[in-house]
Parts: sequence; structure tokens; C-alpha cells
Amino acid sequence: MNRRPNYDNPTECRIRNKTLSVSLYTIPDNEIQAAAALLRAGETVAFPTETVYGLGADATNPRAVRKIFEIKGRPIYHPLIVHIAAASQLPVWTQKIPDAAWRLATAFWPGPLTLILQRSSQVPNEVTGGQDTVGLRVPDHPIATALLRAFGGGIAAPSANRFGQVSPTTAQHVHDKLGSKVSMLLDGGPCRIGVESTIVSLTDEEAVLLRPGGLSIEAIEDTLNKKILLAQAAAPKVRVSGMLDSHYAPTTPIEIHPTEKLWHRAHQLAKLGYKVAVLKLSDDNKCINSDEIKIFQMPLLANEYGRNFYATLHHIDHANFDRLLAEAPPTTHEWVALHDRMRRAAHSGALLK
Repeated sequence: MNRRPNYDNPTECRIRNKTLSVSLYTIPDNEIQAAAALLRAGETVAFPTETVYGLGADATNPRAVRKIFEIKGRPIYHPLIVHIAAASQLPVWTQKIPDAAWRLATAFWPGPLTLILQRSSQVPNEVTGGQDTVGLRVPDHPIATALLRAFGGGIAAPSANRFGQVSPTTAQHVHDKLGSKVSMLLDGGPCRIGVESTIVSLTDEEAVLLRPGGLSIEAIEDTLNKKILLAQAAAPKVRVSGMLDSHYAPTTPIEIHPTEKLWHRAHQLAKLGYKVAVLKLSDDNKCINSDEIKIFQMPLLANEYGRNFYATLHHIDHANFDRLLAEAPPTTHEWVALHDRMRRAAHSGALLK
């Protein structure tokens, strides 16, 4: 009789209908080889990175890549990011590699940086959404590294969730949303960063920030010794992952409010009979836990907030709240990526002010 994996125990992973015992971050080599074999056979594998869990397939196999779109419910024009084992593989996937790409790859790979470059003939249209560019990155997670080395090629891998929903930062999140649709799920514990990679386009003469993420804009600018442009100032705009107006959205409707309006809105909804979750940053005592309002005290540091943000959204969705209110974070540069994710998650509700 098949047993459901215990995802409360981070020492288990799921392969098809089997449960395999593994150690946190150190999955036995034979299981890595099994995952690589599935990828070569055109199947999908969910695996951890330092940012979020990815749903991977052989980036050179159009049929396998199409399975990603089917599983996620992802529009076929929405491009994927190709994960590679090392910067030395760039010439396989790209052409006209500028010096800036090598400088950034040397400084930040492996790490949460995706580079958009001119694609080579190796890359199928299914990966790029029909564009002549491709997104590439080298993930910084031992399981992802081992899988890429065993596979020997590029793995196209968006986040392992339903399209537009909250990204997964644990194996449990992947299991809850995708279940048996994935051929194999490797459990690497909670993701260290918890926010997707920073995406920078280098297809023209200038470096253009397309998506803020786990690597700061300041670090990139310091390495290039110049300012990078924002996507709004660049034309034509390249389509990349996670750039739709509504994205990263929990099932629970979310509103983002400044501190002075947050508690007024919470009490207003509570009086209407709503069960309200509140993501709190400030240390004031204007609101306390009650039957109608549940407070989640969030970390004051941006990197710690990012590590916990998606996991908290998943938890709130499972707890069946009627509304989620989040206190608007600071406007300093450390919070740029979180502002972006929260704005898109709350696109149909109250936006950041």
C-alpha cells in the first residue's frame, strides 16, 4: 500500500508513488541519478533552489518543456528560465555574450541572478515564448547543483506551482499544489532566500533590470561600475517570468496598507464578520489577536521577511481566512523585491501606497 510522504519531516522526498528516505540537503547520489534519468526521458522533476522550488524539464526537449506549461496552467508565450551548472556553459545557450555578462556571472553565480541574452540555435521556442532571447542562471543549492551536474544539460524551470499563484519555498508547498502531476519531487528543506531571482537583460548595450529579486540592484551596479536602467525606461520590453501585473497571488484576497490605515481596515472588516489575517511589521499595539483578527508578526529585516513571506501566505491560505492585510514595508532599497511581489500579489486589491 502506498504511503503519503510526511512533509513535516524534511528527510523525505517523493518519487512517483514511492517514498524515499533522504537527509536534509544531501539526497543520495542514486536518487539524483534517478532524477536525471527522468529528465532525459522527457519527464518533470521538482527541485529546490536557493530562491524557490522549480519545476524542471530538459530545456532542449520541446515535448518535455510543454509538460511544464500543462502542469502549471502557464500561457505558452510566457518564457522560462534555463538553469545551468556553470557559467562556462553560456556559449552553448547564447550568442554575442557581452563582457558585462561574464562579469556578472563571475561575481554572482551560483546565485539568485538571471541574465537575459541572445539565444543560440540550441534553445527551442517553447522555452523562450518565441523570443530571440533566453534567461539563464546558475542556482546556489547543493541539490540543484548535483542534479544539473548529473543531468549534464540545461533544465528549464519556472516555480513549481500553478501559474500566477504563490511560489513554493518548501516541498510541502509543491505537493499541495501540484501533487502527483510531477514525476519526482526532491525535498531540500525551506529555501534560503525565498524570493525569486533578479532578472537583468544584457541584449542591448545597456543593462536593464526586468525584475528585482534575491540579488540587490546596488550589488549589480557596483560590479558593472554603472547604473542599470529600469524596465519602464527600456524599449522594446522583453517578456520574462513573473512580470504580469497580477502574480504571486494567494487564494486569500490580499490588501497592502500603510501603518496608519492598516488597523482601521482590519477592524472594519472584522465588524463585517470577516476572518482577517494581518502581516504586521510595526511594534505598535493598536490591534491584538481576537476571534476575528489574527496577527502574524513579520521580521523587520528584508532578507528575513523575504525568506518567510511566501511560506506565510501558504499558511494563511490553508487556515481559511477571508482577507489578508499586510503592512506596507519600508521604501528603502533592501525592500524593492518585496514591494514588487506584494504589489503583484495584491493587484486586484489595495495596492501599496
